[in-house]
Amino acid sequence: MMGPKQEAQAALFYEFSLEDHIPQNHLLRSIERHLDLSSIRGHLADFYSHTGRPSIDPELLIRMLLVGYCFGIRSERRLCEEVHLNLAYRWFCRLDLSDRIPDHSTFSKNRHGRFRESACQVKVVVFHF
Repeated sequence: MMGPKQEAQAALFYEFSLEDHIPQNHLLRSIERHLDLSSIRGHLADFYSHTGRPSIDPELLIRMLLVGYCFGIRSERRLCEEVHLNLAYRWFCRLDLSDRIPDHSTFSKNRHGRFRESACQVKVVVFHF
């Protein structure tokens, strides 16, 4: 005799840690050990307005771009989708499961607007793991 179809019932509370689900040998863990973005807000402060709604954290945007570069994700739209779905990417970007991902247009607006005429330079260091 076949039993009744089991309906999934959502749990009221979850105990979940992204930290526990990212393998110790994951590429992003290696990068995280050497990455220091603590001074990024100070370098970029002049490019942000002091009025209006709060902007998206520049460290988050840089971390997302690093994910894109490291994993060959060339589309900003696809990058946002991948960060939304991939636990390791969320962990590296310091996003919790309930945190919203920036819209893909945020990247192009910053690239074509805010930083276009700036003398802001990004130093890229390549690590071989």
